[in-house]
Amino acid sequence: MEKRERELRCELYNDNFQNFKVYNIPAKAQLVISDIPYNLGKAAYGSNPVWYVDGDNKNGESQLAGKSFFKNDGKFNIAEFFHFCSKLLVKEPKERNKAPAMIVFCAWQQIPLVQEYGKKHGFNNAYPIYFIKDSSSQVLKANMKIVGAVEMALVLYRDKLPKFNNGGRMVLNWMKWQTDAKNVPKIHPTQKPLPILKRLIEIFTDAGDVVIDPCAGSGSTLRAAAELGRNAYGFEVEKPFYKAAKEKMLASMEIPLF
Repeated sequence: MEKRERELRCELYNDNFQNFKVYNIPAKAQLVISDIPYNLGKAAYGSNPVWYVDGDNKNGESQLAGKSFFKNDGKFNIAEFFHFCSKLLVKEPKERNKAPAMIVFCAWQQIPLVQEYGKKHGFNNAYPIYFIKDSSSQVLKANMKIVGAVEMALVLYRDKLPKFNNGGRMVLNWMKWQTDAKNVPKIHPTQKPLPILKRLIEIFTDAGDVVIDPCAGSGSTLRAAAELGRNAYGFEVEKPFYKAAKEKMLASMEIPLF
């Protein structure tokens, strides 16, 4: 086996992304991918089975009913988020198909806000991606209304189309929601599956590129990037999630040789 020319880096910081300068991240990102807080407040668990005891509405409400996911959700500042992303992404290159991109998972109500602040920070273009699920946990509280069975994300870029690796083939703006294998730890209530993250990272980056997640949560984005041979950096302010991500999600990943 060839000798590793340089180490692949995968680092998670228990800090706010605004303090990124402290950590001297050695290279700027080709891709920023993040699941921003949905700011659902006390209705956070409304579309999650754990609102009820054992996930069954016949058993009555659990201790999580009427609770918010995170104590820091209300402190999330989308203007600061986009300022950080604009600073950490590589500059617009001269070559075609080399430009960086952002992927922001968000609630459908947040899409206009994400687009607005994206444009304020130079991300003049955006298009949505929809992830189609086979079922919806919202049926527990459906009350005879249409229930949500999709996740949504926005791809944002400046002026040039971002790097796009798909062998010249077309990619539809929707993908089937693939769940994690049973051996992948479940750490975060809005954790995104590794197969989804890997598919996106493969499309928008090459091996050796840098991927950054400013709201790292479970660390699944970092694991997906590192297992694909990308350098990965993330920030997570909540100590319990940071600790679980380090000890469970990242400790068991398989990092390839460069």
